[in-house]
Amino acid sequence: MHAVVRNVEEMTPAWKELEARAPVKLRAIRSERHYKAMTEFMNELLDEIGDRESHPLAGLLDVVTMFVRDYEEREVEIPEASPAAVLRFLMGQRGLRQVDLADLFGSQSNVSEVLSGKREINARQARALGRRLVVSPAVFI
Repeated sequence: MHAVVRNVEEMTPAWKELEARAPVKLRAIRSERHYKAMTEFMNELLDEIGDRESHPLAGLLDVVTMFVRDYEEREVEIPEASPAAVLRFLMGQRGLRQVDLADLFGSQSNVSEVLSGKREINARQARALGRRLVVSPAVFI
């Protein structure tokens, strides 16, 4: 047990440095403002990391994702709706535009077709959206 305490004490300078450099407070989200900042940070991490689970910041993404998921489970009500309507809702909640999701759909026009109901979301896109928006892919199918 003594070794664990010592290791925790040794982590303090690293934690302080991380807190000083992080663009958001790395703790439980308690306000809408903090939520928006955290989701923006999460999206930046996702853009950098992509699907590379071995990326050095993958663990940080996991932690940030848990903070966002926890807040959304407590505070954000996702309505029963079509996949396109859910996508529109989540985009609005996160301040995303069609161009922000173009990489997941192949083009901005494909995003537009999904949002207008002319095109369905396929399984690969649903998984990618789930990762990006931190929700179950099932809401898009």
